[in-house]
Amino acid sequence: MAEQKFVGTPRKATTHVNQNEGLIFEKSSPGKKAYRLDELDVPAVDAGALLGKSVRKDYGSLPELSEIEIVRHFTRLSTWNYAIDLGMFPLGSCTMKYNGRVNEAVSRFEGIADAHPYQPESLSQGTLGIMHDLSQYLIEITGMDAITLQPAAGAHGEFTGILMIRAYHESKGNARKKILIPDSAHGTNPATAAVVGYQVQNLKSNAEGMVDLAELEKLVDEDTAALMLTNPSTIGVFESDIHKIADILHAKGALLYMDGANMNALVGKTRPGDFNVDVMHLNLHKTFSTPHGGGGPGSGPVACKAILEPFLPSPVVVKKDNKFALDYNRPQSVGRVRAFYGNFGMFVRALAYTLANGYDGLRLTTEDAVLNANYIRAKLEGIFDLPFKTRSMHEVVFSDKLQSKNGVKTGDMGKRLIDYGFHAYTVSFPLIVPGAMMIEPTESESREELDLLIDALQQIAREAEENPNLVKTAPHTTRIRRLDETTAARKPVLRWKGPEQDGLTRDTPSKEW
Repeated sequence: MAEQKFVGTPRKATTHVNQNEGLIFEKSSPGKKAYRLDELDVPAVDAGALLGKSVRKDYGSLPELSEIEIVRHFTRLSTWNYAIDLGMFPLGSCTMKYNGRVNEAVSRFEGIADAHPYQPESLSQGTLGIMHDLSQYLIEITGMDAITLQPAAGAHGEFTGILMIRAYHESKGNARKKILIPDSAHGTNPATAAVVGYQVQNLKSNAEGMVDLAELEKLVDEDTAALMLTNPSTIGVFESDIHKIADILHAKGALLYMDGANMNALVGKTRPGDFNVDVMHLNLHKTFSTPHGGGGPGSGPVACKAILEPFLPSPVVVKKDNKFALDYNRPQSVGRVRAFYGNFGMFVRALAYTLANGYDGLRLTTEDAVLNANYIRAKLEGIFDLPFKTRSMHEVVFSDKLQSKNGVKTGDMGKRLIDYGFHAYTVSFPLIVPGAMMIEPTESESREELDLLIDALQQIAREAEENPNLVKTAPHTTRIRRLDETTAARKPVLRWKGPEQDGLTRDTPSKEW
């Protein structure tokens, strides 16, 4: 057999691009196309005559690839994504629960998906009925008197609720000056209050991580518009003195706003309206199993007591003579806060979830979420520091106090968790817990999945003792290793710049590209 000879210097083999996908621009070659069009069978239109100076003559450095290259590129990138269909998201505070496929199927029914939001009310009875029914269920679940579905997300719901509080106080002749916010609240709360024009006054938690009633009584006065209270709080603790908190506020004419982001711990067990909350928002994407985040699919309905009903955003869905209609005649309304009537697709999904579970099912969901969080707490307490001993609800917050003795921080352990196939927990939040490790499993996870997470965290704790550098340099198994997060935050590269834009041409030697 003849000896095989290599011509030239052999190239070193590398892993396939499916392990190290480049930018689509880097794959581009001039003249490649992913389509072929027939010749025009109608006269060509002079774009310049139609658009004048607005006609774009240079399309920029758009990538040129074949169809199979495009399909493979985006398919490979999709395999890099972590998703609820692959494993759990233990993110505390975010409530990343599974979205049932039946919700998606219902939202895609032709008559629902294709309905135009501005078609006549006579042709929209079904869609208006969906909004009306969901509103009534949410009112019952929260124990409130009225609701708007318009806000597009939780922070937008906060904004709407505080606008309503301001309008209420203005109707009394005094908008008041400040809003109290506990240090255990969600970070968007102080931003919301400031945007609406209020001064923010911090309220420190007591040793149990709850509102300090004595401190609250000192701070509440005739200038206080409201207290924004996250309940359960961001450390997963229920405010057991919530009635007393409401009484202190109401005695001074102030209102109680509840951030309902953590309602997944309360649905079917207790109702905020029954412990005298005046206004609250709900996150449909947290509690009612609709898609989460992405800057578009969220939904943050705001429910309120009767005293705030006149100030709800306009319009609201009403039922008259057995027909549904939109009521715009609301002279005290804070105005529209969302284009059209809110994120309707989320209303469909939330209603499907609510009807599929029923009252008993929703209550069981709450109980399972709390059980799962406390199972994790019981298995990891002592291995990680537990700063607050108060009973946990839907999430548990540990700290890195024990591991930091060896230089291992919460962020290091979160990145090491990626090596074990899990999305990281919420790192360094809430701020009242230094080195926080915030875990919320939700009701979606089985005991087997929880045990896998627990085993991984226990192993990481052992590594932090025996080989701290292994954890501090994680992750080790990912396509992309640890980034310089400080530089990424201060000097972000937000767009690709082609070689032509750098003064190079395609004839420039490749090493300069």
